[in-house]
Amino acid sequence: MASLKDVAKLANVSLMTVSRALNSPERLKPETLSRVQSAIDATNYVPDLSAKKIRGAHAIAKTIGVLALDTVTTPFSVEITLSIEETARAHGWNSFVVNMFSDDSPENMVDLLLSHRPDGIIYTTMGLRQVPLPEKLLNLPCVLANCESLHQQVASYIPDDEQGQYAAVRALLSAGYRRPLCLHLPAAHLATVRRRKGLEQACREAGVAPETLGHYYMAFGDEHYRDIPAVVQAHIHQQKPLFDSVICGNDRIAFMVYQTLMAQGLRIPEDVAVIGYDNMVGIGDLFLPPLSTVQLPHYEIGRLSALHIIEGKAHRDVIKVDSPLLLRQSMNAVK
Repeated sequence: MASLKDVAKLANVSLMTVSRALNSPERLKPETLSRVQSAIDATNYVPDLSAKKIRGAHAIAKTIGVLALDTVTTPFSVEITLSIEETARAHGWNSFVVNMFSDDSPENMVDLLLSHRPDGIIYTTMGLRQVPLPEKLLNLPCVLANCESLHQQVASYIPDDEQGQYAAVRALLSAGYRRPLCLHLPAAHLATVRRRKGLEQACREAGVAPETLGHYYMAFGDEHYRDIPAVVQAHIHQQKPLFDSVICGNDRIAFMVYQTLMAQGLRIPEDVAVIGYDNMVGIGDLFLPPLSTVQLPHYEIGRLSALHIIEGKAHRDVIKVDSPLLLRQSMNAVK
């Protein structure tokens, strides 16, 4: 990569002249500025923004540093980081992402992030969780996206999982379904606990005792999605389901449910309604019939988190972002 010295040598000027061409071009004679700019083009020189910021140069776009824990392991991270990037650009800011995996040293990753001299920090995770926040991050404006601080009070933007599940179950029960089979994500997941609250509230309002429903909690680990068919089949006797609908912890569970029901000769939604959660990127409409599900608001979480930094908001509240219900053909409007 070309350096400042390479540009100065090619343009036959001093390092100070090149620096002025980058930071204060109005201070140079037009012919000198043109010579430096030609040298920059010829060497493909890229200015060091962090170095310019340290020197106190003016008119340098402010930067959001994103510390992303495990988020590259899911397509949902695309929406969070894309939203942060688009929001930053729309307001004249830049953003960059440092990916951190579970086996990385948090201290080393934080030091790497801070070495780029961000003006604010967004800490985001794959899957709603509570995280211990490194103290160094709190030396700058900091906000959490899709996670909550385990110890400190820090502004957070998270999905409203209780509201999302409540809306889905209420719609299901309002359509006349009364015997749902509930296939939850692992019990220890923060989202699972909150979604169960939303489910129970909707059931009680509809006069359905939630404890009388069939509840199954998936074990932790992707390999346990393969357990779903056996759970569903255990509730089908002589090709007749003991349930009239299935409430799925996410769309991946719903995919397994679809395959199992169809293999048993059961129709969706004529025999059994299915409702998912997440609205997996690019997948919901590919189910046949299209899957009713709840949208995880990751794009909106990214946008609000970026605006928190850009607008210099000072609150330290946990903000729950609405998770909208997307009604498609896997559930009858009236039953």
